[in-house]
Amino acid sequence: MAGNTFGQLFRVTTFGESHGGAVGCVVDGCPPGLIISVEDIQKDLDRRRPGQSKITSPRKEEDKIEILSGVFEGKTTGAPIMLMAKNKDARPEDYEKLKDVFRPSHADFTYEKKYGIRNWKGSGRASARETLARVVAGTLAKKFLKEKLAMEFLAYVEQVGEIKTKIDFNKVTSEQIESNIIRCPDKKVAEKMIQLIEEVKNKSDSVGGVILGVIKNILPGLGEPVFDKLSADLGKAMLSIPAVKGFEIGSGFEGVKIRGSQHNDSFYLDENKKIRTKTNFSGGIQGGISNGENIYFRVAFKPVSTIRKEQMTVDSKGQTVKLEATGRHDPCVLPRAVPIVEAMAALVIVDHYLRHKAQNL
Repeated sequence: MAGNTFGQLFRVTTFGESHGGAVGCVVDGCPPGLIISVEDIQKDLDRRRPGQSKITSPRKEEDKIEILSGVFEGKTTGAPIMLMAKNKDARPEDYEKLKDVFRPSHADFTYEKKYGIRNWKGSGRASARETLARVVAGTLAKKFLKEKLAMEFLAYVEQVGEIKTKIDFNKVTSEQIESNIIRCPDKKVAEKMIQLIEEVKNKSDSVGGVILGVIKNILPGLGEPVFDKLSADLGKAMLSIPAVKGFEIGSGFEGVKIRGSQHNDSFYLDENKKIRTKTNFSGGIQGGISNGENIYFRVAFKPVSTIRKEQMTVDSKGQTVKLEATGRHDPCVLPRAVPIVEAMAALVIVDHYLRHKAQNL
């Protein structure tokens, strides 16, 4: 199965299935000398793991990470780093009666058509449990970039259904984001979001929303022209996350409503003689290359496909069947997706930073 590796110089290959023995990754190209511990990684994994609140999947996974190679005496050696977390609460029997059924909006049908075989135990590689490995790798990237360049990666839930916060993303802190179970820094809006998710959950349904990502203290000059634009690679990274259906950067789709005279980000010299832009409709990227302003983007997540409402579908024999899904699933994936968005953004930036350094010796 191709498509399991991300990045060029900072390369991440993920492995494992939702109800298999373990999930993990191999990180190749991480610079040597980075101080890293299990505790550093575990913090972000705990933000992603299931069973953390009343609005997430009740599956109980500790997601305890093991560092199996590439780290010696607490520091990265430059060798490939293998990291893994064993599955403890897998229940493949929950999917036994679904093994011949094509669940609506899942990867069952498409995987079977592509490979002629599929792992029906919790969707196999198509399961969002694979993102555990992304968060693990992203932790290394975030730590390296923070210590080396003081870069900061933040993401938070901006919208659930029709409920949306208008808080200024430039002023949001990680403490505000982590202050509630929905991971929305706007306390009053967060309460409404949580109430909506509980209502949807009680009706055996699901709801989607939007996560806003911010990259602070970014260096100017990161990114490549034409096909490897920084914005394009961020888009690919976000669209590779399960359940993601949309990506926009800067003004995004709202930018079509204003004129070029309003949309253009004019340059000026600040009090420190640093070139800045007066506005940031570009989202910190121009011509596919970072300009030093905060990069911000939005990622749209669809409602979770597995719901307990009765639906009509077909099985592998083409027969119409009634489906009422079982298993343990999130009514809204957004609160657990926040660290995934941060991780994927960091993986893009660290790869482009290393490519930039390799080019500009």
